[in-house]
Amino acid sequence: MSKAELVLITGSAGRVGQAAVKELCARGHRVRGFDRAATPGLEDFFIGSIQDAAAVQRAMAGVTSLIHLAATPDDCDDFAGDLVPNNILGLHHVMEAARAAGVRRIILASSGQMNDTQQVTGPFPVRAEDPVTPRYWYAATKMFMESIGYSFAQRHGISVIVARLGWCPRTRAQVEEIAAEERFRDVYFSPGDAGRFFACAVEAPTEVKWAVVYGVSRAPKQARFDLEPAKRLLGFEPREQWPQGVEVVTGAKWPEA
Repeated sequence: MSKAELVLITGSAGRVGQAAVKELCARGHRVRGFDRAATPGLEDFFIGSIQDAAAVQRAMAGVTSLIHLAATPDDCDDFAGDLVPNNILGLHHVMEAARAAGVRRIILASSGQMNDTQQVTGPFPVRAEDPVTPRYWYAATKMFMESIGYSFAQRHGISVIVARLGWCPRTRAQVEEIAAEERFRDVYFSPGDAGRFFACAVEAPTEVKWAVVYGVSRAPKQARFDLEPAKRLLGFEPREQWPQGVEVVTGAKWPEA
């Protein structure tokens, strides 16, 4: 994809969003952010909610590639009041605005929680074509997202890439959770690798019309997700493994001296 294009990132102020912004800008892309807070490192950003269809439409003007990260990122107590407005209704607003604006590529952030059982018990690595076993309601909203992504690719001819992501921690507490369990370390996704992954997805050949790929760093022990499609279709190969990159979250290398 041409670097003259404009990439919109929803959820641009979050951990993965900032990583994507940093890498895309470093590669010379034009990047616009959309989040409920200002996006560090960006002059072109909109502050708003994906529940506001009009705000999403304004942010989408002139956009040719979209990275959709904005969502409630975990299971929560209020399904109807939180997951549905952000992960279902907000998704509707984003997808329809992208279609109306003539966006040519949509990259949808899904989750490794789509294969919760298999990523624990095997067989490994989990492949995109394996049956999904969503962990709970959050992952179920990602199933909905993947389905409508496929429909947009088929019905509207938009290039849609679904990215089933590993765990890119947002807080020190999450870093400690990853450190405490082997399987979490195997699905760790460093901020650096996350940024490179989404840049590769934006730059992937136009021939990629529909794809489901996994994004994760190198596993210290067991490769739980199949990264071959991401390498073949996007040109992405992870460079880091746990605990590389956690200093972005904790402010110091892990474990700290």
